[in-house]
Amino acid sequence: MTLHIERARTRRPITWLTLIGVLLLPVLIGGILVAALYNPAERLDNMSAAIVNEDEPVTIDDQLVPLGRQLTAGLVEGSDEIASNLDWTISNAQDAAEGLADGTYQAVVTIPDNFSAAATSTAPGGVPEQATIEVSTPPDSKVVDDAITAQVTSAAASILGTQLSEVFLENVFLGFTTLGDQLGEAAGGARQLADGAAQAADGAAQLPGGIAQLGDGASQLASGAGQLGSGLDTIASGTGDAANGANQLAAGLDTAAAQVNNQELVGAAQATATYAATTASQTAGVAQSVGGLAQTLGGLAAECLASGASQAFCHEVGAAAASAGTAATDAVAAATSAGYTSGYAAPTAAGIQQLTSQTSAGLTEAATQTRTLAGGLTQLADGNAQSADGARGLQSGAAQLADGATQASDGATSLAGGVAELAGGTSTLADGLDQAATALPSYTDSDATSLAAVVADPVAAEGVGSSLFGASAVPLLATLALWFGGLGTFVALQAASRRALTSRSPSAALALRGFAPAAALGAVQGLMVAGVVQLAASYDGGRWSLFAALCVIAGIAFAAVNQALVAVFGGAGRWLAALVGVLAVATGVVSTVPGPLADAAALLPTAPAYNGMLAALTDAGGLGAAIAGLVIWAGLAFIATTIAVARRRVARPNDLLAASAAPA
Repeated sequence: MTLHIERARTRRPITWLTLIGVLLLPVLIGGILVAALYNPAERLDNMSAAIVNEDEPVTIDDQLVPLGRQLTAGLVEGSDEIASNLDWTISNAQDAAEGLADGTYQAVVTIPDNFSAAATSTAPGGVPEQATIEVSTPPDSKVVDDAITAQVTSAAASILGTQLSEVFLENVFLGFTTLGDQLGEAAGGARQLADGAAQAADGAAQLPGGIAQLGDGASQLASGAGQLGSGLDTIASGTGDAANGANQLAAGLDTAAAQVNNQELVGAAQATATYAATTASQTAGVAQSVGGLAQTLGGLAAECLASGASQAFCHEVGAAAASAGTAATDAVAAATSAGYTSGYAAPTAAGIQQLTSQTSAGLTEAATQTRTLAGGLTQLADGNAQSADGARGLQSGAAQLADGATQASDGATSLAGGVAELAGGTSTLADGLDQAATALPSYTDSDATSLAAVVADPVAAEGVGSSLFGASAVPLLATLALWFGGLGTFVALQAASRRALTSRSPSAALALRGFAPAAALGAVQGLMVAGVVQLAASYDGGRWSLFAALCVIAGIAFAAVNQALVAVFGGAGRWLAALVGVLAVATGVVSTVPGPLADAAALLPTAPAYNGMLAALTDAGGLGAAIAGLVIWAGLAFIATTIAVARRRVARPNDLLAASAAPA
């Protein structure tokens, strides 16, 4: 069955099969693009990747830390951020290289042997080093394969790094608490040290006076030691003389012992006894005579005054009587003593005989002991002489001590100042430690864990999708499908009627006659593309309805623009249409395109279609402006097509010659 629609580049009529092909073109384009590119993160298991773990675990605090194994497990298990995961194979270096070369693996992740050591190098005493992993892809890898592999690997490495950072920061925060406690203790110790230093400063201030007194005492000691040396010299000399005297005494005692032991002393004792007896007898007679004389004088004295003698003479007679009485008394006493002497003299002679014998032996022993004494005195003299030398040495040392005490007094003065400064500085240190202890934060174990988790990952991005292409993928793919659908429409249909020169219809009507079927096809194409998108993305009814309406409007507008391009530029119009599609793809994938290209793309008819669809499916604004832009493009395109048709209705000489030459 044929239709009254002109076919491009041939006079053969359009069939329903042609129209179905035109309708299916954008559906196939859109379906293939959406099926292949929409949300590839949900199909990551179609990619195969190998893990080569060459890491050597380390031991920290007697605990094995195999971070390479942990990262391998993280890659294989995947994460919550990505819906699916790659098909991982734990392999070795040779198998991974061969698989990468023959296409078995689309990526290879190599964990080096120093991974654990580098990742834990932030521990105290270590040299900080960043742990790295190597990601390799084949030279012929797909465009987005590298990005997908990098995202998955980076997610696992980031999670492991965050865990390590949390452990490190938790220890740091707990270390703050411990450090604060220790600083508090240090401040208390410094405070005590400051008090002790202040007391020491007071004592040190008194020390110079004491040392000065020590110097004075040492000077006096030196003087006394000199005098002691001189005295000891004198004592040593005297002790020597005493030793000589003791020797002489011993000799004398020997002589006395020899002299005591004879009979002369005994005879003298006996003669004494005889003499004492005679004396006693004579003294008794004298006593009687003197006693009588005393009585006579006493009587004369009593009668003297009566006889008329002078008082002076009587006084002298009385005195003589008294003296005679005293003499008589003394004579009696002497006679008594002589009698006693006579009584003792005989026994004394016998005792002297015995005493002389004993005295001789004692004197001999005394002589011996005296010689011993002489030897001891000689040793004492020598010792005193040595003591005198020692005293003179003490004098020299005391003099040096006095000099040293003077220097020590000066040093003690400096010490007192230094200790005072130490006390002040230690007090300042204590204040500073108190401030530091107060300034340092204190955390419990749970607080440190929570804070470490936040600090290790301080910024979290919410609302970030994981589809790798974002929410704009569907509007871009739908726009491209409809644009190339419009291009395909005017590959099959005639943009400007061939009967324009002979037709009596207005140019606008002729332009509308070519646009109407293309607009209908564009509207149907829009609905079909929207249906394919809904099958893949499953939007809610309201958003999809708005999106479908935008697809219909875009399909109609794109039909008008492609008609105008072909009508105005002929075959070059199709080339320009293809260029518009390529520019829309180039500027819609990434925002890093050069400014001139982005500015040019913003002026193309694909820009309002993309913006409108994006506004329909997301919270982006500009829906009204997008619809207005599509309507304006459609109107301008129809005007351009009408002008192109009108130009075809002007006959040129060459066209008339060609028409006349044609067979009837």
